[in-house]
Amino acid sequence: MPLPEPSARRSVHHRVIDMQTYAREDGLYDVEARLVDRKPFPFQLMSSDDPLPAGEALHDLWIRLTVDDAYVIRDIVAASDSTPWPLCKEATDTLRVLVGERIARGWTAMVKDRLRGAASCTHLMEMLVPMATTALQGIRGLQRDMPLLMGEERAREKIDSCFAFGRDREVVKMLWPQHAAGRPDGDGPPDGGRTTA
Repeated sequence: MPLPEPSARRSVHHRVIDMQTYAREDGLYDVEARLVDRKPFPFQLMSSDDPLPAGEALHDLWIRLTVDDAYVIRDIVAASDSTPWPLCKEATDTLRVLVGERIARGWTAMVKDRLRGAASCTHLMEMLVPMATTALQGIRGLQRDMPLLMGEERAREKIDSCFAFGRDREVVKMLWPQHAAGRPDGDGPPDGGRTTA
């Protein structure tokens, strides 16, 4: 279902983010992301006397994460084809501090801790957050072992991780009834662990 009809408006900024996961022949996986920002009007940059022409990229940034099947980062490379300042292009190497880290619970906090502020490029850092879920969805999509996908470890990982997987919702009741909230045999509190303040 599309969004409701909007009020009268005009475009002032266009950001496109594209992410894909690839299975490599050597058994590793590449997760690639590209972010492009454009404005539909000439935009004055602080770094130039001339405005950036309408439709030209303000940012055109790339990242490739190479991970193994345990989601450990084996390599990371980045490129900045368009940036508002020439100096921004030097931030691509700052992502290498993540080599050896694992995409898992706490990924977002770890990325922000390592790369926040002047430690890196804000836009490159922000791209890394959804790249993690792109990796998970891509790699898990190739797994065929349903007991592994539905087992206790998976239950611990998924329950209460998002709206659909809430402990008190039908998805958990269907997949892991023993963990559903309010069930006599469930291990969760009747309110799904939520508290009100």
